Amino acid sequence: MIPWIHLDTAAVPGGGGELKLMRRGTEFAIMAGATPLMNSRMSSSEIVLAEVACERLRGRRNARVLIGGYGMGFTLRAALAGLGGDAQVIVAELVPAVLTWARGPMAELTGGGLSDRRVTVHEADVGSVIESGRGSFDAILLDVDNGPDGLSRAENDRLYDFRGLKAARQALRPGGMLAVWSAAPSKAFVNRLEQAGFAVEEVKARANKGRGVRHIIWVATRPADTGNPKRSGFAPKP
Repeated sequence: MIPWIHLDTAAVPGGGGELKLMRRGTEFAIMAGATPLMNSRMSSSEIVLAEVACERLRGRRNARVLIGGYGMGFTLRAALAGLGGDAQVIVAELVPAVLTWARGPMAELTGGGLSDRRVTVHEADVGSVIESGRGSFDAILLDVDNGPDGLSRAENDRLYDFRGLKAARQALRPGGMLAVWSAAPSKAFVNRLEQAGFAVEEVKARANKGRGVRHIIWVATRPADTGNPKRSGFAPKP
């Protein structure tokens, strides 16, 4: 078996520990300590995160989309493929080294996405971008840590608590959506989304091209009117 090679280590700002970039042949992994956060062979659900959002944005002109964080770029590439030429995509990535890796050893995975004219990159906490973006976005796509039950950085919890979800709702335009990737289901998180004023749909996506573990994507929509939202039905993926 081909051994893993440790390529680089990066400190997470704010005392959030370290990330390690690993490679085995053409396969990459980003680790938080001994915990794998992402793997280039298991990217299907990260792609679905963007696809479900783009499907719902179809026909919307000048769509403005926030992606946090960058990861390995699969969500960004899928978003660029599904959005029109007049779209704007803002990428918020807290760890500068992740963007350095994207332009360096993982450039083939990046596929030019970071240099697309529609893309603006902020080396910043996506939570801060959300808080400063009142009524700015048609979609916010979050793939931060392992979802609401994060592993790598306690500060990530503020994205998923009630206050963070209210901030996300305020950052969206009417009819906009918050799409959240998670490694596991969470009824408590669905309840918080609804309490924050979202209509919620749950999508299940396999980790690796129809195989592997099932990940969860919540699509939480800010209603266009002022009525009380109701939770929608589930839309499972094979």
